[in-house]
Amino acid sequence: MIVMSGKIKFLSVKMWGKVGLVLLVAFIIFLAKLETCTTSLEGCIKMGEIMSNQAEGPNGQQKHEDCMTLLSEMEERHRTESSVLKQQIAELKLELAKYGDGMQPLDEPLRLKSRILGETMDTKRLEEAQALQKTVIQQVAKIDMQKVYKDEYDVNPFSSMSSKYIYTLGESLRHKPALHPRSDQKDDLVEAVFFAVEVLNKRKSNSHKFAVEHFVDGIFRTDFLIGTYYNMVFGHPDNNYYYTVQLARPFAPLQKVKSQVIDSSKITINFIMPLKGRLDKFRTFIKRFKSIAIDGPIEVFLTVVYFGTEGLSELQDILHSLTTQYAFRNFKVVSLNQEFSRGLGLQEGVASWDGSNALLFFCDVDIAFTQKFLEHCRYYTIPGQTVYYPVVFSLYNPEIVYHDQDPKPSEDDQLKITKETGFWRDFGFGMTCQYRTDFLNIGGFDTNIQGWGMEDVELYRRYLQSHLKVIRVPDSGIFHTYHPKDCPTTLAPEQYRMCIGSKALGEASHHMMGRLVFKDTINMTLFNMGKTKLNAHIRKKQEDGGEDDG
Repeated sequence: MIVMSGKIKFLSVKMWGKVGLVLLVAFIIFLAKLETCTTSLEGCIKMGEIMSNQAEGPNGQQKHEDCMTLLSEMEERHRTESSVLKQQIAELKLELAKYGDGMQPLDEPLRLKSRILGETMDTKRLEEAQALQKTVIQQVAKIDMQKVYKDEYDVNPFSSMSSKYIYTLGESLRHKPALHPRSDQKDDLVEAVFFAVEVLNKRKSNSHKFAVEHFVDGIFRTDFLIGTYYNMVFGHPDNNYYYTVQLARPFAPLQKVKSQVIDSSKITINFIMPLKGRLDKFRTFIKRFKSIAIDGPIEVFLTVVYFGTEGLSELQDILHSLTTQYAFRNFKVVSLNQEFSRGLGLQEGVASWDGSNALLFFCDVDIAFTQKFLEHCRYYTIPGQTVYYPVVFSLYNPEIVYHDQDPKPSEDDQLKITKETGFWRDFGFGMTCQYRTDFLNIGGFDTNIQGWGMEDVELYRRYLQSHLKVIRVPDSGIFHTYHPKDCPTTLAPEQYRMCIGSKALGEASHHMMGRLVFKDTINMTLFNMGKTKLNAHIRKKQEDGGEDDG
């Protein structure tokens, strides 16, 4: 975390000690060199005095010249070494000044170690440290800059926070204006608050002791290319001042985590669909299944778990027509003569698979999908590592969406992702891709749950608490087609509330529902506006001296 306001010094006592040690070593070397030079000089001077008292001769004169030559060489060496030491001390002072300004260079510990030990710093390590340091400085600078946005839709708004809630436009899962932060977000914000408290308590001009309870509120925003900016506000009971601390958590350069090759050509997707009745919908599903799965390059297998006997023979006829017409035999029917339970149906479908560790796709009859989704299912789901939970785009009631179009678009043409045609079904966890061994190891479905919902949520929660990574992401290749929803009063209270909520959200957009609610008012207003315009036209013609045609 980096402080962006105030004159906060970040040089630690330990680092001051290292810098002082380097200066001390340089000074000791300087004194040692000076002492060596002084000793040698004194020796030559004494030699000169002795020689002047002796009779001059060839040997004495030669020794005198040798001594003078030695003095000249030592003087030149002394000047050179003195210049080098002065340069090193100047460099160290410059680096010391950098510390006083705030941020410590990331490569400095390596430099200091090299200086003290007389080693040459590894060039690659130095370049990496310098590159990282440069990136951090650039990121911090960008965070504090005012960005020029294209229009109102391009704005990245701030989120605000209190001691209990965050208020954000980016969270839609629970459709609440005020949210408790997720665990990772909570850790991030708590760390920021504690860091800000530490910064305030280190201010030399501050005579007040701050604690977490002095936090008032704050704002924060994340730019996905730069980092997160925070502005934390504190108050203190001893005065009426507010204290702000601006922080930045800059993103580091991209680093490779790992890379792998997935041969999806050998992966068969086993569709498992629980069903009771609704054979008209099933025919529509089979039509899409044929065009995408059977005619496409992806290997698939369809397992239908059918509840009851009514419609069972008709279902079998529909499936057998795939064999007679398209030579498709990768399907089977599991028959259960009992009350419908989605969890039990999926569980029986998994148990009926007698092949290898199959890739399973839990599917409902109301689902439409593209080949792109099937590929996502294959390469995002890895046995023993990941399970894929796509967020499905749920289509609104076409009778409302296309009420003013005649004829209405075909079912395939209705598969569009806009705010008027549907919404991301982020509260649904029923459509999922996972490997059979992972499903069995996690314990499968709770088959005691009867009726609508909750069995998929319970399974999803267990995956979240396991060692497997859950890939949860909106997928533009899978759609939940509209169908009227019935919420029996025999459901458990929590199931009933979920069912009613799903039913209310699935009819039309907020804008379209408003037009329906105020339909009479809108029509009357438009009629009056037209009538007023017509009357104005008549008056204008009369004022111009013309006759109205009637």
